[in-house]
Amino acid sequence: MTHLAARTRTRTRTRRAVLYLTARMRESLREAARRPDQGDISITTAIIWGSAILGALLISGSMAIVIAKYNGHLLGL
Repeated sequence: MTHLAARTRTRTRTRRAVLYLTARMRESLREAARRPDQGDISITTAIIWGSAILGALLISGSMAIVIAKYNGHLLGL
């Protein structure tokens, strides 16, 4: 395959991708205009997600502290 043929194929694929993404963006904007309330999140959902993330951080932090503290003792297990 020549250099020119490879560039033409790349250009064609890029054009197709841009056209596809443009069409999807327009479709998404039309859908958002038709249903403007979509995407709202309830406060309860935000609290649950915040709690889950905070809990995961606390657990992983606690594990890191325990591993750091007992690292020398754990080597012989």
